[in-house]
This record gives sequence, C-alpha cells and structure tokens, in this order.
Amino acid sequence: MIWRWHFYAGLFCIPFVLCLAVTGSIYLFRPQIEALLDRPYAGIATSTMRAAPSAQVRAALAAVPGAVLGAYQLPADDGDAAQVLVDAGGREWRAYVHPQSARVLAITAEDARPMRVLARLHGELLLGDRGSMLVELAASWAIVMILTGLYLWWPRCATGFGGVLHPRLRSGKRIFWRDLHGVTAFWVSGLVLFLLVSGLPWAKSWGSLLQELRRWSGERVVQADWPIGASPASSARAHHDHAATPPSGQDLAALDRVVAAARPLSLAPPVLVMPPSARDTRWTAKSDAANRPRRGQASFDADGRLAAQTTFAARPLVDRIVGYGVAAHEGQLFGIANQVLGVVAALGLIVACVAAVRLWWRRRPPAMLGAPPPMAGARASMLLALLIAAIGILLPLLGCSLVAVALGERWVLRRIPRAARFLGLAGYDADDPAASP
Repeated sequence: MIWRWHFYAGLFCIPFVLCLAVTGSIYLFRPQIEALLDRPYAGIATSTMRAAPSAQVRAALAAVPGAVLGAYQLPADDGDAAQVLVDAGGREWRAYVHPQSARVLAITAEDARPMRVLARLHGELLLGDRGSMLVELAASWAIVMILTGLYLWWPRCATGFGGVLHPRLRSGKRIFWRDLHGVTAFWVSGLVLFLLVSGLPWAKSWGSLLQELRRWSGERVVQADWPIGASPASSARAHHDHAATPPSGQDLAALDRVVAAARPLSLAPPVLVMPPSARDTRWTAKSDAANRPRRGQASFDADGRLAAQTTFAARPLVDRIVGYGVAAHEGQLFGIANQVLGVVAALGLIVACVAAVRLWWRRRPPAMLGAPPPMAGARASMLLALLIAAIGILLPLLGCSLVAVALGERWVLRRIPRAARFLGLAGYDADDPAASP
C-alpha cells in the first residue's frame, strides 16, 4: 500500500517538483543576479554633488503619468542611481534616477523584472492564488512521496552499503537506476523536506491558516513579513496601500528629512523609505534584506524625528521561526554555503525524479499505468491510520485530496472496466470477457 501511494504521489508531483527545483535553484542567486542586472546604474556619479531625494522622486513621478510614490530605495553606494518605486494605473514601476542630475535613466514594470517573474513562476506557476494552491498541493504530496520513499528505502535485508548509501555500479542497468533513485533521494531527503515545509507559509491555503492561528494564539500579531498567495510586486506594495494616498497628500519635502534621519540607523540594505498611507500615518524606513533575521524598520514623523524602531528579534515567536525558515529556503541565511546546499538539494531531487521516470517507463506493462497492484484484504495498522490522519490535518489540501482520491478509486474507477484495467485495481477480472476493453 505504501509503495502504491509513493507511486501515485510521484506520478502527480514529479512535473511540479522539476519545475520548482529548476526555478528555485536560479532564485537562490537572486541578490547576485539583480546586482548584475542593475550594474549599468551603479557607480555613475562623477562628483560628490547629489540631487535631493525629493528631486529624484519628483523626476520619477513626472516620468510616469498619474503616479504616486511607493518607496524610495536608499542607494547602496553614493555613486549609484536612485531607485524609486511608483504606483500608477494599478501597476508598480521602478525608475532609475541619476544621482546628480535627477534625470530618469530607465523605467521598468516591477512585475516584469526577471526575478519577479521567476518568483511568481516558482510560487504560483504564473496563475495567481489558484496556482499557489496547486503548488501547495504538489508540495504536500511531495512530502508524502519523500516519507513513503524513506520507508521503502529502509534497509531490511541489506548485506552492505551498496544500494543503501551508494548505488551499485556493476549490477546491471536496472539495479543502477533503482539505486540512483533511492540512494540519491535518501541523501537529499532531509534538505528537501525542509524546503517543502519552509515554503508552505507562502502558500495561499496553508499560509492563510497560519495567519488565523497567529490571531487565535493571543500573541501580539503584526503584519506578516512574507507574501501569502499571489505575490505582490514588491515589499512596498505588500506593506502599504499607497493607492489610498493621493499625490497631493504626499509631502515629498519630508522625504529629505526622513532619508537623512534613516541613514545613520544602518539598516541592512536594501532600505525602502515609504510615505504615509491609509494603514500607517508615519513615514517608514524598512530593511528589505534577503536574510530576514537582519531586517528591521523605523517610523518617522514628517519632521524626520524617529518615532519608533523595531528589530527582527522583537517580532512574535512564530514570525521569527518562519523568518529563519524563509531565509534558509531562499538561500540567504548563512551565505554562499546556504545557496550551495539549496542547489545540491535541487539537483539531487532532479536526479531522483529522472531515475524514477526511467524506471517506471521501462517497467510498465503495455496499455497500463504500471501502478503497484493493491493487495486484496490488506488493512492499514492503527498507527499508520493515525499518521495519515495527522498528516491530513497538518496539510489540509493533502487531506482533502486524499479523501477525494480514495473515494474516487473505490466508487468510480473500479466500476469503469477500462480505467480499472489501466490502473491495475483489485477487483478487476482480466479473464472476464465482458470487462475486456
């Protein structure tokens, strides 16, 4: 029965897993890739004279008709172009402004930036909230695939490490591919399980339930520092509803005072300075660092006076746990070693999936799916039943789909001769002429 669930979980998951592994491996290097993309706008100042941030923002607003300020990103270096996020027509735009002349060098749609597109492909398959739930369902079944695979891998009659800790290279192609699948999956299983679990807070269904649990816990609830479901274009849009703030309500002169007050705080870059909105009546300087435990933010009055400052350590416990998980998931918690581990996990998963597909394709009977046949009269133990129930509760989409699959197989597919034959279901009589396709 476990082999059968492992087979079906893999059959459903593998296309999604391959997509997540490839896109995730690339996204691990987002800071390096974005720095490379922004290189044409780095170190372009030729003197120490700089235009005021308010002048740079006014130039960006003039270049995008009907725009309002979303955020001003503090330049990482004095010679770099200023980056100004503006909202217009329901979209967010990023303007690169020359630090001296305040001339707009380029304007790009925030949701069209390469890493933003890759993030949406990875997290929601470019399908919004529906895609996010589909990815969550695939991730949930991938957890089942890993757990059942570990059970099947567990050495019972092994006489050595061959086929357990390393593939046997001289025992024929079939043994080699089977070992390549099982052994590789074993070595990366811990990393893959961590990546699957740490990615759930982003998912529309699971992340929304986590938000409700944060409210029910009675712990001080602050806005989540990670997007849930369909990803917003940027952190500025995720944390502020700037559409409620008309251009006439934005005191750009205050920006100069707030920027001057925010610089000495040495917040981890990149730092976004955001104007008041319907949600927050004060100016906010917020670190958008990829390594989330380094993040912090400060609030300022319009005169530039520091009103409040918070750090990652001050956030609720659940938020800190998720923050560490998200940072590690994105490969930013402990530098290049974190990125390398992420790539190793993704490559190992790809190898295991490719080996699994090859094994299935070569061994499946003609005109049949090739699923392991169910054993007549087999019953799950109470411990296994409780374990399945617990996983179904912890992963609600998995639980619902598990019930749907079980009912569909028992009450629908078994009653359709062609489907029963194709799936190899118990109760199908291959010798019955009336049941032959």
